[in-house]
Amino acid sequence: MSRRPTAHIPTGPVPLPPSVAAHTDGGAAHPVWRNELGGLTFRVDHPRGRRFVKWVPAASGLDLAAEAERLTWAAAFTPVPRVLGHGVDGSGQWLLTAALDATSAVDPRWTAEAATAVRAVGEGLRALHEALPVADCPFTWSVERRVAAARRRGLLDAERARALVEQAPPVDRLVVCHGDACAPNTLVDDSGRWAGHVDMGALGVADRWADIAVAAWSTEWNYGPGWQEALMDAYGVTPDPARLAYYRTLWDST
Repeated sequence: MSRRPTAHIPTGPVPLPPSVAAHTDGGAAHPVWRNELGGLTFRVDHPRGRRFVKWVPAASGLDLAAEAERLTWAAAFTPVPRVLGHGVDGSGQWLLTAALDATSAVDPRWTAEAATAVRAVGEGLRALHEALPVADCPFTWSVERRVAAARRRGLLDAERARALVEQAPPVDRLVVCHGDACAPNTLVDDSGRWAGHVDMGALGVADRWADIAVAAWSTEWNYGPGWQEALMDAYGVTPDPARLAYYRTLWDST
């Protein structure tokens, strides 16, 4: 099993990257997330409404332009943050979005109400898969593409890459996957229902189990043991041990 991810809500002071400071227009900036690659997300109390600025260091390997493109496409079909701008400077990349009226499923309120949060994540993922049109999607998140990208980054040797492709189970159902369906990327409204999704830089067509496997797994990281079947029940699917195991191995490997 994968180690618990090190992404977290910052608890101490966080230096403000210049590209983030440039988009506050005098409003306060509050760090709300730090990912495993050193990326930061800030909530900005902007004079014209609450916004978020996502920043990733130049060496992270992340592509916020690709995320901006996917958010813009998905916005026609499902609730996602509206892209206000993105760019690159000497320190890294930034992405500016308008806020949705909701909070992350790992906000302290929702980690204290795990049953509500897990249901929202599962129902939200199913709704996302139902809403995004496969035939019109210009992006892919296929096994082959993920393995090839991991090879380019030096994460896999040729033998392991070939084995991952050959061992892929038959596709159950093609959907437009989120690409990082971990619990923090579902937004929940005040009533406890899902309200949107964020962090969609890997969005693309793939078997739905590529998302389900990671979403269910992430309940252990964020809420503790015993919630995986509750998430799959909220999604509306019977657990498939073979597909769960394969797509978690693929996640760890790529």
